[in-house]
Amino acid sequence: MKALYTATTTVHGGREGSIESSDGVLKHNLSMPKELGGPGGSGTNPEQLFSAGYGACYESALANIARKEGVKLHDVEVTCNVSIGNDDSDGGFRLAVRMDVKLPGIEHDKAEELAKKAHEFCPYSKATRGNIEVELKIVD
Repeated sequence: MKALYTATTTVHGGREGSIESSDGVLKHNLSMPKELGGPGGSGTNPEQLFSAGYGACYESALANIARKEGVKLHDVEVTCNVSIGNDDSDGGFRLAVRMDVKLPGIEHDKAEELAKKAHEFCPYSKATRGNIEVELKIVD
């Protein structure tokens, strides 16, 4: 693959450390969520960051597919839910994703079709395909 863009982020201290992008735009402290045995706190966590990145990429893929099909979208809302849980196969952890897709004014069957096509097209979906469960849910 010929890279068109490379994002670089440096992490210090793992889940209870900090992150900073090479351009300084992204700079956050990390906090282990209470649900994972940590103290919680005001920092973000890898699941939130992945959720934001995947959701933004997916919504852009959805807009691209709709444009190609001549469908006008308005007030689209994608809520990307990233869950982490136990992986019984190795005693570690695994991720799962549910995309709640809101396409006002689009008939339900057409919305499902667009959502599925976007899932096939989205680079994040391609990267996760076969690795994590991704559920697409059309919401009103």
